[in-house]
Amino acid sequence: MTHAELIFVPSPGMGHLIPMVGMAKLLVDRDPRLSVTVLIMRLLFDFDVDSYTNSLATTGAAARIRFVHLPRENANTVISSGNFRTHFIESNMPLVKQAVAKIADSAGSTRRLAGFVLDMFCTTMLDLADEFGVPSYIFFPSSAAFLGMMLHLQSLQDEHNVDVAEFKDAAGELDIPSFMNPLPAKVLPSVVLMKEAIGPFLEHARRMRAAAGIVVNTFDELEPHAIRSLAGLGAPVVYPVGPILNLKGEIKKKANSGGDDIMEWLDGQSPSSVVFLCFGSMGSFGEDQVKEMACALERSGQPFLWSLRRPSPKGKVEIPRDYMDPAEVLPRGFLDRTAGFGKVIGWAPQIAVLGHPAIGGYVSGCGWNSTLESIWFGVAMATWPLYSEQQLNSFELVVELGLATEVRMDYRRDFKMETNAVVMADEIEGVIRKLMREVGGERWRKVKEMSEKSRKALVEGGPSYLSLSRFIEDIFNNMP
Repeated sequence: MTHAELIFVPSPGMGHLIPMVGMAKLLVDRDPRLSVTVLIMRLLFDFDVDSYTNSLATTGAAARIRFVHLPRENANTVISSGNFRTHFIESNMPLVKQAVAKIADSAGSTRRLAGFVLDMFCTTMLDLADEFGVPSYIFFPSSAAFLGMMLHLQSLQDEHNVDVAEFKDAAGELDIPSFMNPLPAKVLPSVVLMKEAIGPFLEHARRMRAAAGIVVNTFDELEPHAIRSLAGLGAPVVYPVGPILNLKGEIKKKANSGGDDIMEWLDGQSPSSVVFLCFGSMGSFGEDQVKEMACALERSGQPFLWSLRRPSPKGKVEIPRDYMDPAEVLPRGFLDRTAGFGKVIGWAPQIAVLGHPAIGGYVSGCGWNSTLESIWFGVAMATWPLYSEQQLNSFELVVELGLATEVRMDYRRDFKMETNAVVMADEIEGVIRKLMREVGGERWRKVKEMSEKSRKALVEGGPSYLSLSRFIEDIFNNMP
């Protein structure tokens, strides 16, 4: 029996690594002939990777998923530049080449190098796959609608000479084939609106077209229109295999974030009564905004669980950390006054929280992983996007799919650009009340229905199950 070895190259960042490892698990669980080596490029400030990969060493899939941690690159590039990720990945290409050469040399007659599976931001490594004479597949950890937007904007620039960066100052709307509704320019990802970043970003879309296929972390019933649009946008074969979720374990636990008593506190709350506020691995707010959020929560009287993180120092991009004492940024006496109905924590065990019956609503940054988790557990969202493609996800959830309400769809807080305005307490309070009033209502039922569809997609005979089968078949058919 011929065994196929796949090389997975995730982009740095837990939001890219976790779903890609989830994809690797799906593959090795489905077919005993497949094994995966994950090559990990390490940022200087990304401290969670080791604990995450170590936690996987005890799982059943460990025998056929191997992690190779590449030497840590001391990248001198200014991290706030729009091209940081591109430069960082290119600086790691020689290390990736060396690692793959070792794997290829050690492969015997029964184990063959079958191809590369590359993160959406690692497309420059298609050239390496060509050097090794194997096909490349792209793993796209975000939505099919976002993939369609990338392909469309790239063709606008290449075929119609449109300067996409000019959309930054546009107040109008764009017709993008992967969206049913006109897309406001103000919800385009920050990277699209920066002149120095748009070139490398669209180059990824250009290169994706040359891949043997694109694996997308979505499912047919969530994004039927977007998935259907991709063939007309010139995408290669697309495999919607999601939702890929890290359901069997959180990355870490922190004693100072409340630890196990988070779940104990939730156990004491009524079903569907708690609003959960959590904004992803890089999500944080300035002190003025934190105070407005606190005021809104207190006035609403709604039971709440709030994951509050300390922002990175000005001018630096680091993963937000927990406050030693959150009282330093909260209104005086807030913790005492809300002790009877609210809980402020640091890092949150997000999957465990979303799966708890006490959670009735989720104020979310709308990262795609968080979005899929929320849908899986049937929790309605209020979208408050901060960075990356979250504004686009917010638009899709609120306008395209009708699965969420919004706090402020065009809000931004990332190292590329930032919203100047503070969302005031009255506005936040109104959204929280609306979100929690809807428990049991039409939107709530719609989210519950989509939750059922997300689960059915993965079972034998479901659309994502069958799509993964097609992908495995193509891996062996395309293997040199």
